[in-house]
Amino acid sequence: MAQIIASIIFICGYILIALETKIRINKSAFALAMGGVLWIVLGLHNNVVIEDEIVPVAFDIFNIVVFLLAAMSLVEILVHYRLFDVIRTRIFGYRLSNRRQFMVIAGLSFFLSVIIDNLTATIVMIQISRQFFKGKNLLVAAVGVVISANAGGAFSPIGDVTTITLWLAGKFDAGQIILQGFLPSVALFFVACSMLYKKMDTTEDDTEPEALIHLLPSEKLVVGFVGFSFLMPIFAKYVGLPPVLGILLGLGLTWVIIDLLKLVNKNSTHLTASIENLIQKTDISSLQFFIGILLAVSALGVLGILQYVSDFVYGGTQSVFHVIGGNVILGLVSSFLDNIPLTAIAIDILHVNDPSLWVLLAICVGTGGSLLSLGSAAGVVAMGMIKELTFEEYFKIGFLPAFVSFGVAVLIWLGQYFLFFA
Repeated sequence: MAQIIASIIFICGYILIALETKIRINKSAFALAMGGVLWIVLGLHNNVVIEDEIVPVAFDIFNIVVFLLAAMSLVEILVHYRLFDVIRTRIFGYRLSNRRQFMVIAGLSFFLSVIIDNLTATIVMIQISRQFFKGKNLLVAAVGVVISANAGGAFSPIGDVTTITLWLAGKFDAGQIILQGFLPSVALFFVACSMLYKKMDTTEDDTEPEALIHLLPSEKLVVGFVGFSFLMPIFAKYVGLPPVLGILLGLGLTWVIIDLLKLVNKNSTHLTASIENLIQKTDISSLQFFIGILLAVSALGVLGILQYVSDFVYGGTQSVFHVIGGNVILGLVSSFLDNIPLTAIAIDILHVNDPSLWVLLAICVGTGGSLLSLGSAAGVVAMGMIKELTFEEYFKIGFLPAFVSFGVAVLIWLGQYFLFFA
């Protein structure tokens, strides 16, 4: 009986989350409520000892949420210290044609998402695109940014919530996701952008030139420490420590440098940043959504519901071919269902130790969301920033390039897997 009640609660909660934009209630509220209610159902279930089940779940949630909060804070520091303003004015300075401008912006979206995550890369590059493009060109550029950012985040251990979750769960190490995910992600990027490139109108848009921005030595120092901080989780993992300790160390050192610079510079300028204020700018709502989803999925796992899902998606034996097919299916499903719960479910139901198969899951779920505008956080943000980019417009411009490039990425993964990693 508890399984039936829990399944109904989860399905209803998922529907409400999917309808967030229609009913105008934050999906994080539904996620937290759903997670809490499911654990209450679990507590009323006589066969479960809550204390034994909640401790490992709480530990996993702590690791992931603190990691994401530290990463978001570091990105806010980069924004405050004008790194992205420098990028924008440098691109302006080249005075490229629309099509070349598009490829530069798409390429930057791809590589930035490797470091600062795909959602932040999308926000930054769409802000830049709005100053370069107008009309249909802006819509094409926005779609290109979304697809490129999702592709770049899919092969980086810190580039997407999906890869962060899988990496922190020990499903692959940083070297494995980079080595095995790079070629499929790059292929996806080039195939999609080459198709979108042809959709760009060659008529030049009128743009006002901007003066180049140069970073001060103190700004370069802070930006350098932030870059160092993003590498610290990989080093921490290498020496046997949790990655969250590495990124917290990096944030702490960056904070010390910023406060030391404030002591040296007595005048109040933009350099006298308050880390407390920058942390307040982070997207806490997305972290709350993540907490709620992890609570909900873990409750379903304890009740045994996810085993039925596992048998349906991956088959009872979970052979290599069943797992490959199941990962591709989850990738396609992520085009209309959020990839965070899909990843959380996969971690609980997929019982394989081959890191290559987990890399495929990261690629499929991380890039499958690009098929539709509502399939990824990057797509939803793009729609919010550009009102003309409706669900229908995104579908007309981006579905075919995203679908074809998704298929190419899977084929390339299959080729390299059976040649080198099987």
